[in-house]
Formats: sequence, C-alpha cells, structure tokens
Amino acid sequence: MRKGQTERKTKETDIFVEVNLDGSGQYDISTGIGFLDHMVEQFSRHSLIDVTMKVDGDLHIDQHHTTEDSAIALGQALSDALADKAGIGRYGEAHSPMDETMARVVVDISGRPYLVWKARFTQEKLGEWDTELIEHWFHSVSQSAGLTLHCQVLYGSNNHHICEALYKGFARAMRQAVELDQRKGGAVPSTKGQLGG
Repeated sequence: MRKGQTERKTKETDIFVEVNLDGSGQYDISTGIGFLDHMVEQFSRHSLIDVTMKVDGDLHIDQHHTTEDSAIALGQALSDALADKAGIGRYGEAHSPMDETMARVVVDISGRPYLVWKARFTQEKLGEWDTELIEHWFHSVSQSAGLTLHCQVLYGSNNHHICEALYKGFARAMRQAVELDQRKGGAVPSTKGQLGG
C-alpha cells in the first residue's frame, strides 16, 4: 500500500492528513467548512484514494487559512505517498458532467507545479464557503503535490454543479495518474529518470 501523511501546525491551523493511493475511496473529513468537506469527500470517493483529514483552523477570522492549509497538507500527503513516482501512469484526464455542467481536468504528476484555471462562479458562497477560495484550493494542492493541473469548465450555470464537476474531474484524473502501470516495470515515467525540477 502506498500511504502518505502529513501534520501541519501553525498559529492559524492544526492539520492531520493521511492518504492511501491504493484504497477504495474511504474518507473521514472534518475541516469545519461543510462544503469543503463535501468536495474532499467527492475527491476521495471518485479517485479511490482513501483520505483522512482533520483540521482545526481559525474560522473565527475567515476560511482562507483553513482552505489553503488543508490543500497544502493534502498535497504533501499525496507527494509522500507517491515517493519517487516509479511505475505510475503520471498523466490523467477526465471529462466530468454534472447535469448542465461539463468540466475537463487534466493532470501531470510532473513535479513541476502549475495551475491553469478556466472556471468562474457567479455567486459569492456555496453553503458558507467563499467561492473565491476554490481556485486557491486547487492552486495550493497543485503546488504542494507537484502537479501540472489544468481545470476548465466547458459550460454550465449552476455554481454547485460547477464546483462538484471540477472536484470529481480532478478525482478521476488523479485516479488515472497515480495508478501503477505494469508495462513500465517500475520505471520512473520520464526520460530524465526522475520527476521534478
């Protein structure tokens, strides 16, 4: 089993995250932000990556630190589980429909973090979660996990559907990218012999 974990303690947040890349999509998520919990649960279930995430954040100030730091910790745990990335598929792509919405997410576990974001929201909140933080979550997880990540909403109007389609698309793309490819024989999927840098 490829497992990773991280603990992150600052004056703003106290976080524990554990992941199992070879799981079945089991999750135990508690961030203090209901809609964020729902999205990380979607990520776990559709990627088949088991995720435990416990966050105690300074929500009396706002949701920024909890959102950002939980994504950083998740990315660090994913990176820990991937180790040298030997034998992985590396690339993943998903089209994710949800009713009237279609999202496309493409990932390269390259070790070179980069986010391309082509999505927008027409309301300020989903539940109690500030929608401006959604892009920031994806940016933070791509930076800490070393992902080249392209997220695009092709069309859609319902803000809940747009957000959920992005998370489910990310999940399905990651599921492809982290899976072991037996034809690679355990080799790192790069002509450099390593990923990153």
